[in-house]
Amino acid sequence: MTIEMDREAAGRTLAPQAIETALRWLAVRKDGEPLRYLRYAIEDPASSSAVALGCLVEPTASLAAATPESRAYAVWGLIVDEIGKLGSADDSRRRNTLMAAFRLPPAPAEDPAWKGTLDDRFRQLVGLSGIFGDPPPTTTTPMHKAWRRAIGKLTDCVLRKLELLRSDGREWSGYVEIGRRATMVWPGDRATCEQDAPGSEYRRPSRGAQPVFIERMVVRVVMHRKMALRRTTERDVIACEDGVDGYDLLASTGRTASLTELPVRAIWACRLVTPSVASPGDPGAPRLRFRKVLRRGDRYHLVSEAWDECLDQTGEWINVDVDHHGIAPGTLDEAGKPTAGLSVQVTFDRECLPEACWWYAEQTDLERRRRPPAGDPHLLEIDDGFVQHTFVDRCQPRENYGVAFRWSRV
Repeated sequence: MTIEMDREAAGRTLAPQAIETALRWLAVRKDGEPLRYLRYAIEDPASSSAVALGCLVEPTASLAAATPESRAYAVWGLIVDEIGKLGSADDSRRRNTLMAAFRLPPAPAEDPAWKGTLDDRFRQLVGLSGIFGDPPPTTTTPMHKAWRRAIGKLTDCVLRKLELLRSDGREWSGYVEIGRRATMVWPGDRATCEQDAPGSEYRRPSRGAQPVFIERMVVRVVMHRKMALRRTTERDVIACEDGVDGYDLLASTGRTASLTELPVRAIWACRLVTPSVASPGDPGAPRLRFRKVLRRGDRYHLVSEAWDECLDQTGEWINVDVDHHGIAPGTLDEAGKPTAGLSVQVTFDRECLPEACWWYAEQTDLERRRRPPAGDPHLLEIDDGFVQHTFVDRCQPRENYGVAFRWSRV
């Protein structure tokens, strides 16, 4: 379906009204970031996102051999770049209004993140010194006026660039990088690593959360029959405070009936140490001790492995429990290699392939076991036994993400 849409788009004239309507549709979403909808529009041409955003994403067909993630980042990068050019200074009403509309960081300092509705986001601009008047306005009327002028100007700029890029995709790569940089917002970039950091879009972690943020995490799983034989995990972590010297790891089976802890080993740039507990009877977790003590903002790369010896059991999922400050939005390079965020790769036993496989995010155990209906974008192609999913959205603290499977009952 994507190929047919792209071929049809090649001869289609881009209309200013269609571009403006698509941009407005993106701006008024209450339940997600613009990048999320751009990717949905590319991955599922039958979705409501594709209907609304087709005129924005179709020109990315000229981005040869690109993944859906790269195409989404390309459009997002174009929009971000054009917003940054509007207005002659940082106190431009048009630029600040567009930043609020499209949730570009940072949000005003007194707020943790941009709010849901467009009017609420405009209300967050009221207190910006000197931009919308002094004393500040008591309503969002000035913001809505600036929005009406700004969206028309943005439409003209985006339309002009799309007309050029749809025939020659060589310049798309620059916008892909802009889109990635605009999305790489992690709590450690802020005044604190907490949810109340200015511009942060991560929820507050639990009180005992590990003081690290995951910039890149790749989970590679090798299955034997219906069970995960080996699970190797690469992590690129960023310390959220001074004195971080290790990472606590708790690996468990993918079975509902048994959450038995699995043995783990240190593979690269870490060593396994005996877990410490506050008092007898408290649960402990193996600690992967770093080769150096990290200060706030320091990055560190490590690799660990867990394995399961109960291979006569049946696994139902590969799960990642976010027990720290969150994971960055996912990105892939042109070759499909994960460059940021959470990626789960599963190699199934060729003699025992599941009948269905899908990714899940922020669901209960019961929800993640329900197979999505045919055509659902959560379903993954098993092909010759290799499955990979990269989570394009931020992975939030205190949530679970992963890949689930359904085995034949025959």
